[in-house]
Amino acid sequence: MAEFAVQSEGRSEGIVIKDDWPGYSLDLFSYPAHYSGDLDCVIIPHGVIMDRTERLARNIMDDLGNHAIVVLCVLKGGYQFCADLVDRIKDLSHNSNRTIPMTVHFIRLKSYLNDESTEDLHILGGEDLSLLAGKGIVGTGKTMKTLLKHVEAFGPKMIKVAGLLVKRVPHSSACVPDYVGFEIPNRFVVGYALDYNEYFRDLSHICVISDTGKMKYKI
Repeated sequence: MAEFAVQSEGRSEGIVIKDDWPGYSLDLFSYPAHYSGDLDCVIIPHGVIMDRTERLARNIMDDLGNHAIVVLCVLKGGYQFCADLVDRIKDLSHNSNRTIPMTVHFIRLKSYLNDESTEDLHILGGEDLSLLAGKGIVGTGKTMKTLLKHVEAFGPKMIKVAGLLVKRVPHSSACVPDYVGFEIPNRFVVGYALDYNEYFRDLSHICVISDTGKMKYKI
């Protein structure tokens, strides 16, 4: 996924969205009509996501330019962020003297049931990551403590983590990504490939799901 948890008092160095931010009215944006009544507000519009992703790509270029990297994309929630980040890095590489040769590998983590994160974490597609040996890695995903421990066993030269979102959660012990898009309140968000039981991935903006939406799509 593109979402992380951090301690409430921690700092992410991303764009900070405060706890009292009410979000934008849904009436200001276009979104799929089949989600009418299922959302509370737009918390991050798609255009803002894209602008911030371009800035993260520039930061990665500044830090890792001329180093070959493996981009480890965590499916399913991280695929849109990963794809857009890789595209922005490619665009910058094509128009710069500094380039980043990249390969992309995909794995999948599953740890959510409805809107609750569970302790039962499964890593799919990560059985053989020998291609990481001696390489630099930019990871895009969540549940980083477990995933990083798994990845480190394959001997990469360095690991950097990029996350679109970090969520302020009390008493969280999760790591903070090296590259952060936005720091958001502890609210369940969907859209831009982030889902609730596989729904809302087709939503372009990042939105707060409503109680009605949670009940409608609960399993």
